[in-house]
Amino acid sequence: MEKIKIAVIFGGISTEHDVSITSGTSVIKNLDKGKYEIYPIYIDKDGNWFEYTKKIEEIKVLDVGEQIEEKAKIDYPIEYLQECEVVFPVLHGLYGEDGTIQGMLELLQKPYVGCKVLSSSICMDKAYAKVIFDKAKLNQAKYLYFKRVGADFVYVDEEFNEQECTLEEVAKKVENEISYPVFVKPSNSGSSVGIKKATNEQELKDAVEYASTFDNKILIEEGIKGREVETAVLGNNHLKVACVGEILPAEEFYTFDAKYKNEESRVVIPAQIPEEISEEIRNTAMKAFKAVDGSGLARVDFFIEEGTNRVIINEINTMPGFTQISMYPKLWEQMGLSYTKLLDALIELAFVK
Repeated sequence: MEKIKIAVIFGGISTEHDVSITSGTSVIKNLDKGKYEIYPIYIDKDGNWFEYTKKIEEIKVLDVGEQIEEKAKIDYPIEYLQECEVVFPVLHGLYGEDGTIQGMLELLQKPYVGCKVLSSSICMDKAYAKVIFDKAKLNQAKYLYFKRVGADFVYVDEEFNEQECTLEEVAKKVENEISYPVFVKPSNSGSSVGIKKATNEQELKDAVEYASTFDNKILIEEGIKGREVETAVLGNNHLKVACVGEILPAEEFYTFDAKYKNEESRVVIPAQIPEEISEEIRNTAMKAFKAVDGSGLARVDFFIEEGTNRVIINEINTMPGFTQISMYPKLWEQMGLSYTKLLDALIELAFVK
C-alpha cells in the first residue's frame, strides 16, 4: 500500500510554542508508520521553518520545555508543503490555531486536519466566540470586553458601542456589573497564558495590565465557583462527542503551570457527574461546535456551577493539546478509540469536503 505523505507542523511563534513541540512530537510518535510517510516541520519562535531531521522511528515525545536540536532550514516552505498530500498543523495559539495557517493551506489547496479559517479565528478570539455563544443562547459567565489603546482603554458594550475609559473606570465598571472574584484574560491566548484571578481592585488593575501585554483585547469574566469539565468533538457533518472528563487542578485554577508542570494536577475520566448533566454537556458541545461552523475536532470546556448544577460553556479549543496527558486523546481513548486510530480518523476527515 502506498503511504500517505503527511506534513506534521509544530512549534510556532505563539506563547504556546513549547506545548506545541510536545503535542507535535507526540503525534509523530503515534502515527502509523506503515500508513504514513511523515514530513516533520518545526517552526521556531522567530517564524523560521525547519525540517526535523531526527529519524522518524527515533523521534520521542519531548517534554514541555525541551527544544528541537536536529533540524535543517527549509528555504521554500511552500514548495516543501507541495510535496505532501495532507497537513496536520499541531500548532496552538496565534498564527497556528487562529485561521492564519489554515488560510495559507486553503490557498495551496492542501487538505488539513482541524477547523477551517472561520471557526479557527472565531474560537481563538474569546470575545467573538462569546458573541456566537450569546446568539446560540448558551449559558455563559458574565463578562465585559475592553480594548487597550495606548495608556487607556475602550469599553465595548453588547451592541458594540465603544466608550473610552481609564483603568480606574475599568475597575469601577467591573465592580458595578460583575463583582469579585473575576478572571482577566487576553482575548487571543491559550493554555491559560496571560490569565489572572482578581479578588480586589488592585489585583484587577495588575491583571488587566498583565493581560494587555499579550493582547490589546481583554475579557473580564465572572468567577464561576464549580467543577471544570471538558468533552471532545470529532467529525465534520456527522459529529461524535466523547464522554465528559473533569479537571482537578493542583492550583486554584488551571494555570499553565498547573497543566504542564504540576504533577499533582489530574483528570477524572469519565467525570463522576449525573448522566443528565453529562448529556447536557455533550449536547451543548455539539451545538456550540456547529454554531462556530467547526470541522474535524475541538475540545469544549465547561463549568458545572456549584449549588445549581448549571452547565456553563467556557470556550472551544480548535487544536487542543495532543500530549500524552492531554484531555482530547484521553477522552477518546476512554471511548475505545486509541491515540493512533484517533489520528487516522482526523486525517480521513481532512480529505472530506
